[in-house]
Amino acid sequence: MRPVALITVALLLAAGRPAVAAERPVVVELFTSQSCSSCPPAEALIGRLAGEGAGVLPLAFHVTYWNHLDWRDPYALRAATARQGDYAARFGGASYTPQAVVDGQAALVGSDEAGLRAAIARARGAGAAIPVTLARTGTGIAARVGDGSGAGRVLLIGFDPSHATRVLRGENAGRTIEQANVVRSVRDLGPWSGAAATFQAATPEGETAALLLQAADGRILGAARLGGPLAETARESLR
Repeated sequence: MRPVALITVALLLAAGRPAVAAERPVVVELFTSQSCSSCPPAEALIGRLAGEGAGVLPLAFHVTYWNHLDWRDPYALRAATARQGDYAARFGGASYTPQAVVDGQAALVGSDEAGLRAAIARARGAGAAIPVTLARTGTGIAARVGDGSGAGRVLLIGFDPSHATRVLRGENAGRTIEQANVVRSVRDLGPWSGAAATFQAATPEGETAALLLQAADGRILGAARLGGPLAETARESLR
């Protein structure tokens, strides 16, 4: 008997009913900076992946270590730099841009489209995921993690679906860079140790949000994205 694939469900509380179930997306993290001249092709690739549907969850983490040059990336986060540093320690290499990490397990140059798509395909065949859901409430966000084997941390990621920035100085001076799924905040909601659990959180910075369940070795055990913009949370609270 073939195993039944576990699914994730995004609950649209504003509509008062659950959304249609979808398979857990493969998480692609891009570490990037507006000051890096090699990054725009990787940014464009993340944009293409973001437009291809629910099977991939691309997230662009803008690092801070390029900000000493003539241009300061307005979306640079210390949390992004720290997250990439954790991956570098696991993989035994240095931090660089553009770097892509697929499902917390495979690292490669972020503009390598063939390599990135191959890594995504491998991640899809890696086995069942822990079911997680993310939903709006009247006052913030509710995250639920189902039961399963293993342990990990529950991470709430706030992000903006798109930005276009005219870079005035530095390596990309004069270019307008189109950027997708720009991470604006990273919040650790707490540990998960195998039993089903629900986490309540304030609305994160960003226009929408995603939930990651990540093991200590970096593996993404579960992932979900929020259905609809976070702005709907504020509207719901006023009703």
